Amino acid sequence: MDDLLQEFIAETRETLQALSGEIVAWESAPGDRDRLDSIFRFVHTVKGSCGFLDLPRLARLSHAAEDVLAAVRAGERTPDTALVNAVLAIVDRIGELVEAIDAGHAIDDSGEDLLVAALDAGAQPVAPLSVAVPTRAQTRSVRLNVDLLDRMMSGMSDMVLARNELARRLRDDGADPSVEAALERLSLTVAEMRDTVTRTRMQKIDALFSALPRMVRDTAAELGKSVTLHIEGSDVELDREMIEMMRDPLVHIIRNSIDHGIEPPALRRLAKKRENGWLAVSARQSGNQIIIEIADDGRGIDTDALIAKIAQDGRRSEAELRAMSPQAKLDLIFEPGLSTKQVATAISGRGVGMDVVRANVEQIGGRIDLFNTPGAGLRIAIHVPLTLSIMSTIGVGVRDQRFAISRQAIEEIVRVGGQTIRIDRIGDTLTATVRDRRMPLIDLGDLLGFSSRDPAMLVIVSVSGGSYALAVDAVLDHEELVIKPAAPAIMATGIYAGQTLPDSGLPMLMLDCAGIAQVAGLVFTRASAADQEAEIETVPGVQALLFEDLDGCRRIVPLSVIDRVEPVAAGAIRLSAGRLRLSVEGGIIPLVALGEWASLPAVSVLRLRDGTTEIAYAIKEALDIVELPAAIVAAHAVGPIAGVVALDGEQIEVLDLFWIFSAHGAGEVEAEAPLCLLDSAESAWMTTFLKPVLEAAGYRVTAALRPGEVPRVLVRMESDADPAANTIPVVRLRRDAEGAGDTIFRYDRPAVLAAVARSAGGR
Repeated sequence: MDDLLQEFIAETRETLQALSGEIVAWESAPGDRDRLDSIFRFVHTVKGSCGFLDLPRLARLSHAAEDVLAAVRAGERTPDTALVNAVLAIVDRIGELVEAIDAGHAIDDSGEDLLVAALDAGAQPVAPLSVAVPTRAQTRSVRLNVDLLDRMMSGMSDMVLARNELARRLRDDGADPSVEAALERLSLTVAEMRDTVTRTRMQKIDALFSALPRMVRDTAAELGKSVTLHIEGSDVELDREMIEMMRDPLVHIIRNSIDHGIEPPALRRLAKKRENGWLAVSARQSGNQIIIEIADDGRGIDTDALIAKIAQDGRRSEAELRAMSPQAKLDLIFEPGLSTKQVATAISGRGVGMDVVRANVEQIGGRIDLFNTPGAGLRIAIHVPLTLSIMSTIGVGVRDQRFAISRQAIEEIVRVGGQTIRIDRIGDTLTATVRDRRMPLIDLGDLLGFSSRDPAMLVIVSVSGGSYALAVDAVLDHEELVIKPAAPAIMATGIYAGQTLPDSGLPMLMLDCAGIAQVAGLVFTRASAADQEAEIETVPGVQALLFEDLDGCRRIVPLSVIDRVEPVAAGAIRLSAGRLRLSVEGGIIPLVALGEWASLPAVSVLRLRDGTTEIAYAIKEALDIVELPAAIVAAHAVGPIAGVVALDGEQIEVLDLFWIFSAHGAGEVEAEAPLCLLDSAESAWMTTFLKPVLEAAGYRVTAALRPGEVPRVLVRMESDADPAANTIPVVRLRRDAEGAGDTIFRYDRPAVLAAVARSAGGR
């Protein structure tokens, strides 16, 4: 009988955790037959068990509740607030009696008659309802003592560490293939057992969230407020012990949100808010951490009130407090004994506040982040680790230190120095370009305060909202490690997710990739559903690629026109139909090369695009990403070079993209546009001033003809001599506005364009 009684107590206690939330949800949706049936089955089960175990008081209470719920199921009564309150009171009393039985304490039965009478007073007859009853699948379960689960997990952790050490010794000393095969079978079995044992300690966080609807309902009613609760992520799993440790901090935060944050209905109307307050509680998994967020649409934290209260108490001067950063002012909410309530209530105002909450969270290796919007609400994010979690990790080395990174968070690992991997500094921000993908870069050595060194490896990690590159010195072995919380001071840095003991026997810290991004100041924004990237500070101006060309000259081209930089074999380049062309990705595109390429085994090419046309430009090496200077000295001749800029005291040539695309683009476009030849001693003026005007009007413009090209019209200055045997129409320009004859003032745009059009055949 003792075993049966203990089983009854355990089952009843577990069901009660979820039942109060079901009753509150049933109150807001009386037609939800599924919830009604769950509540009815509970009281029915309690009634039957009480009769067998000879517990008459529990039997009487559950029988009374069952009768009323049966009437509601039959459609004879409808639940209102009074009925729900009466049922909740019965459920609370059942819970009190169960705990008293377990503890061996006696409690009197005063007030139980009133509880039963309230059930009859709280139900009103209604017309019958016809609702289908859904069926539920049966589940198999067994109850285990928590101490037994702890011993199972500890033994499993030791088994994983022993397996890792055995594998390392076999790698170092060499082993017979049959021994290696046996180790592989052992590894698979250990991995399967590890997953199974880990799941036995995990529990859905719904066990923590299920009591929140009742608590929010009762707290809001006590304060005369109306609050709607939204819960997300109830399916997230967390260690059972962590769930119990998180219960009190979560309750305290939610009660504070309702009391301090969400305003009374009258004040919400004045603030042009809905009278009904909004409170959201959610959970999600990020790597080996669980993030629990509590957000409300209340007044937020008034930092001025915090400063005034602390200064009034004489803890610190007001001038000192007001000189703090915005985040430091917000963190004043964690001051010990602080309360901004003028009158103490049963909910708050007694000086036991957020300092206790933070201490409890840090004790289990977690941290709390605040996101405040004055007048609009507060969001609190609680990061807690998955205790005793065995995770697949990658070891990384920085200087003489080793760290672990969750393999789940790693997208790829690349070595710095390849032609497709670049590290650039834009302003004070480091960026990494991996193939055609650009992302922010965090140097782990710099972040941890080690001596500066060029990174050798990049670990591309994914966090909520985007990805970034983490620079490290080396990438070490892959290991499955047991992760436990580190000391509170270490976890509070936000950089670490726990500690572990690898097979080397030397303790190692595990990195928190999301925390590193936050400490480094990365803010990820969602530009679209399919495109997410980090906001990084960039210097103003046009970003450009500095490169060394095939002829040894250093040149520059705007970055926006470069689709990608990639190596190609020299054999993919051919001189075909009078032009260089590149065979790539099953197609052929034009290629420009200002230097020798045939003797090289491979070259790098810039894939240039103008939106519709693609051209390849062969280079020797990409050097840097820089800002394109605004001052450009124009070239004297039209061609691949538009001009020269000064960069760090050096003269750098700028590619003429217009010339490159006009000279090497699609042949159909070239055939349609008439060719205009600028043939004058003042070619610099014509190239800088006149060429853009004519090109904007639809002409192809050049200062040097290629073999076989015949211009439609020539443009010259009045002082230029005519070449012999000239049969091409000529447009002559003069420098002065006053003049006569067949010359045109060179700054008279309409006249110049009209003359060129007539000479070109009316186009």
